[in-house]
Amino acid sequence: MKVEIWSDVMCPFCYIGKRHFEKAMEVLPFKNEIDVEWKSYQLNPEYHNTSNETVYDYLSRSKGMPVEQAKQMTKQVSDMAADAGLTINFDKNIPANTFDAHRLIHLAAKHNLQDLAEEKLFEAHFVRGLNIGEHAVLLQLAQEMGLDREESSAVLQGAQFAEAVRYDVYESQNLGIRGVPYFVMDRKYGVSGAQPVQAFTDALTKSFAEWKSAQPKTNLTSLNQNDGATCDEKGCALE
Repeated sequence: MKVEIWSDVMCPFCYIGKRHFEKAMEVLPFKNEIDVEWKSYQLNPEYHNTSNETVYDYLSRSKGMPVEQAKQMTKQVSDMAADAGLTINFDKNIPANTFDAHRLIHLAAKHNLQDLAEEKLFEAHFVRGLNIGEHAVLLQLAQEMGLDREESSAVLQGAQFAEAVRYDVYESQNLGIRGVPYFVMDRKYGVSGAQPVQAFTDALTKSFAEWKSAQPKTNLTSLNQNDGATCDEKGCALE
């Protein structure tokens, strides 16, 4: 069964949702029958950090809030990440355009390294405080993933996988996805946000049972009563 995950690597809830999803997968007896595919999504495709903005400056400007309020909001997200076993350091976090990072993820997918690419980029952005909008940083990460340096450099310097990124975004619009992370199971069910581990376990179990018995496909139906924490073009919010 295929699970497609729309995500942006500058979205903290996508990082948290990834970890919750992985913990759910660990306990499933059918985990080896799940094919996970990451899909590109850009929260702010027009953004370019040309003035060395901090994440607090970015949130203050984009959401119209005082810097101190932005710091308090990110503290809540950091606490949520810690509960998932993650460390997010917003003091070092650098807002960035993620288009080229998504192109690098598509290159990694070509070499069956897509999940590693997602993990490396999340870690670089949220833990290491690297600017994932810079080609030098992306090239360094590509090498850490085990990708060929020359191929990675050629991709970053050119336009390869640009259409693949745009098509992922187009697909998300057609499916009605307006925030990430968003998990689509067998193109039948959708789970929105960084849901608790048990919510993913339940959703995967239900979806897999229906897929296994070859139930007819339907439009996406939400498996959770309330949306979880997501990021959209207006920013990130705890639901």
